[in-house]
Amino acid sequence: QVQLVESGGGLGQAGGSLRLSCEASARTFSTYTMAWFRQVPGKDREFVAGISRGGSMTNYRDSVKGRFTISRDNDKNTVDLQMDSLKPEDTAIYYCAASLGAISPKVMGDKRLYRSWGPGTQVTVSS
Repeated sequence: QVQLVESGGGLGQAGGSLRLSCEASARTFSTYTMAWFRQVPGKDREFVAGISRGGSMTNYRDSVKGRFTISRDNDKNTVDLQMDSLKPEDTAIYYCAASLGAISPKVMGDKRLYRSWGPGTQVTVSS
């Protein structure tokens, strides 16, 4: 099971940008489909973005399309989430997740497919 640690959270302003990073411990990082989820208190954890093992396929929730970009560096064992044009409703704890093997972009949003999770990083966007 891969160990994940997120970084880069904090306070941002509406219209501004933040960049999250997730570092994985696995020596075979390139065999994992990676994703970002987020959660606010009292609500279910929701999918934000996912990326295939080689990085050629991605998927995003509708509300972040055109604003967020997921990327990965298999040499550095990292997956990043560039968040632009931030909105107050982006405020949440953001979690990095990993799933061994391939996942179709169509189902990257199913959190049941991910067995490894990071501890999360808080993102707060002020208006």
